Amino acid sequence: MRILVFGKTGQVASALGGNRGVITLDRDAADLTDPAACAAAVHAHRPDAVINAAAHTAVDRAEGEEHLATLVNGAAPGAIAAACAELGVPMVQLSTDYVFDGSGTAPRAPAEPFAPVNAYGRSKLVGERLVRDSGAAHAVLRTSWVFSGRGPNFVATMLRLSETRNTVDVVDDQIGGPTPAEDIAQACLVIAARLARDPGMSGTYHLSGAPDISWCGFAQAIFATAGRRVRVRPVATADFPTPAARPSNSRLDCTSLSRSFGIARPDWRDALPGAIAALCQSERQP
Repeated sequence: MRILVFGKTGQVASALGGNRGVITLDRDAADLTDPAACAAAVHAHRPDAVINAAAHTAVDRAEGEEHLATLVNGAAPGAIAAACAELGVPMVQLSTDYVFDGSGTAPRAPAEPFAPVNAYGRSKLVGERLVRDSGAAHAVLRTSWVFSGRGPNFVATMLRLSETRNTVDVVDDQIGGPTPAEDIAQACLVIAARLARDPGMSGTYHLSGAPDISWCGFAQAIFATAGRRVRVRPVATADFPTPAARPSNSRLDCTSLSRSFGIARPDWRDALPGAIAALCQSERQP
């Protein structure tokens, strides 16, 4: 099975790139600011399935460049999906918990109402809608708090801060599930293969790591696993104003993904040691 992946250097795209039959496209091969070029790439490669693992992910910067974020996260996926519909091949579109408003404490199911609180979430929601409306067999896979042994990510940031600080302040009132990029990649491959056989599996699904935890708790786990003596001081989101609002509740209900594809929530604690080791190794390289 030949799978075309938009993205090459990001966390999930990097994890996908080592798999047999996967073709990854960097910005030179498929620039997401040019939706027509992305559609042309699908027609040129004529794959058996497509995974879009590329995105504008600079959440704060998106506040000042929402048009660009919507072009990359909205129009480009829509054009890719339209090309997939024309060729009769399925598409997996990665999305985010940021399409929700982050209220409450219960995990959000895929069909719950959308209410993004920032430009990034709005741009990703545009992409979701265009993919669903394209007519292609598709899966929109929402995830959260992605980490891996390839930065930048929260784990890499905490390790970097620990080099110069004995104490770090980390928000304790945002709760979610850290998700290993490798598990997202493998889920994408399973879903793409299943959709190629059964387009009726099209829909929106959630994948996030377990157990749910606050950013503060995740930071504490990172330092404990890395063997670094750093005090983590819990603070409120209000103490860290940012250009883009962040959801307080990033919990995702992943029941439908498990029921439909047999994919369980990964335990992020199993992946954390490997991610830390890889990040530390990369820091030592010249």
